[in-house]
Amino acid sequence: MARKTTRPGRRAAPKGKAAQRTSRKPPSKADAKAGSGELPLWTNAEIEEAFRRFAAANPTPRGELQYINPFTLLVAVVLSAQATDAGVNKATPALFKLADTPEKMASLGEARLRGLIKTIGLYRTKAKNLIALSKKLVAEHGGRVPHDRAALEALPGVGRKTANVVLNVAFGEPTIAVDTHVFRVANRTGLAPGKTPLDVEMRLTQVVPERYRLHAHHWLILHGRYVCLARRPLCEKCLIADLCKWPEKTTAVPATIAQARLQSS
Repeated sequence: MARKTTRPGRRAAPKGKAAQRTSRKPPSKADAKAGSGELPLWTNAEIEEAFRRFAAANPTPRGELQYINPFTLLVAVVLSAQATDAGVNKATPALFKLADTPEKMASLGEARLRGLIKTIGLYRTKAKNLIALSKKLVAEHGGRVPHDRAALEALPGVGRKTANVVLNVAFGEPTIAVDTHVFRVANRTGLAPGKTPLDVEMRLTQVVPERYRLHAHHWLILHGRYVCLARRPLCEKCLIADLCKWPEKTTAVPATIAQARLQSS
């Protein structure tokens, strides 16, 4: 059988998953600059103005995960990894009716827990972690969620982002959890560029005024989820479009009175 050949100097077209990988749109120069920190830095006055606007528009922002107490909050955040809040909220009412404490969760057993959360991505791994997490809370913390970062991160399935959410929401700590939305907003706008979530978290902790820090990650998450979208940000609806350093805005943004005041200060 004759072998298929390609013209000299040309590669055969990739197939399957390889084709999917090569067909993805490469990041724009602006995105590359944002991730590398090459966009112009925000001034302190601009950062103050941005969070003043967020606070005026939504004084007491809340996360969208539904929970009953610190334990169910912890469970919901663990379940939300690589899943949507809406998807988690559909599964947790039945779960929390049966198990709203570590003791009750541990008694469910892994198999029954899998059945309750099987609509959520990675449910097998999450079920295993939640049972182990619950047993550890009972054995080492008297069945209570610890108000301590190191103790939280020592729990199965709990990383820095989950610990930050629990510390912030359950205990009122001014921590900043960096999820995919916060990471995108911080880099795209130039507000707090960083190559990793930890880089972005550290930068945000440095630049966000202390009086806004408690709610900062909620404002940024909601902004990324509903306005600064991944594929096509809604710059025409953006509260901080005139302050944003991203050069590829989806609409023309005139200088505002607030921006003019900042530039003249």
